[in-house]
Amino acid sequence: MPEPIVYLNGRTVPESAASIKIYDAGIVLGATATEMTRTFHQKLYRLTDHIARLYRSLKFMQVDPGLSPEEMIAVSEEVIEHNAALLEPGQELGLVHFVTPGEFTVYAGSAAGQRMKPTPTVCIHTFPLPFYLWADFFRTGVHVVTPAIRHVPPQCVDPKMKYRSRMHWFLADRQSHLVDPKAVTLLLDLDGNITETSGANFLIVKDGAVLSPTTRNILPGVSRQVVIELCAEVGIPFIERDLQAFDVVNADEAFLSTTPYCLAPCTKINGIPIGTGQAGLMFRRLIGAWSAKVGLDIVEQVLTTRDS
Repeated sequence: MPEPIVYLNGRTVPESAASIKIYDAGIVLGATATEMTRTFHQKLYRLTDHIARLYRSLKFMQVDPGLSPEEMIAVSEEVIEHNAALLEPGQELGLVHFVTPGEFTVYAGSAAGQRMKPTPTVCIHTFPLPFYLWADFFRTGVHVVTPAIRHVPPQCVDPKMKYRSRMHWFLADRQSHLVDPKAVTLLLDLDGNITETSGANFLIVKDGAVLSPTTRNILPGVSRQVVIELCAEVGIPFIERDLQAFDVVNADEAFLSTTPYCLAPCTKINGIPIGTGQAGLMFRRLIGAWSAKVGLDIVEQVLTTRDS
């Protein structure tokens, strides 16, 4: 039976044959740059933007993946073409890139020092987007919770990198889910400013404008950029400034922007309704404009695509 393919370290292999060493830097140190791109109509959306951000992250890490951006795009499209042919109608793919500094010669990793420069691990793989996981976001809205765990300060790791060192998110989710098992964790910084969730940018609406935390504290998301562009097209102000939980509680609306489901309304923070406690007019306006751009109803796709 045909199976999806994976690009791994210069070769395309069946998914079942793809593996990395237990002493890879991504395992030993959690040192991994990553991106995720989705398809619409089984064609990649904004791939160039995601690849550009991946290479900015890799430059900052001082890791050369051994492929040019153009070569990375070509391989990505090859993987998608093969794997999309295995989907059922209506299904979409998430395309994941991850790059690590490579395999350490000893398990102790960087603590042992390195006699030879490792060869980076480069992987490109896919998975069918599990829309059912996000269906309730559109039925009832997202409940965001701000736990005691704080966002990694930009003085430690620049948030403009997309990376997989995620222990703080794991611990934060454990705390948030004590409040609400379905909650989405929204982290504050050390000064109490709103930052982001583990997989999405967080935006609020106040007096007809869309407000975002500053990029000092957040990953400048590709989907967030789409929101900026949509706002510009229809004359909606988009403003970056520091926001606190007080501002969210008193906002007219709030929503998440992210690659897998694009936008989702946030209707509560820490148990307190945001606005009317339902999806608002700005959310509906923006998700409608985004749906028109990609030629399908994004909300309907999430609500109606069955789990396979």
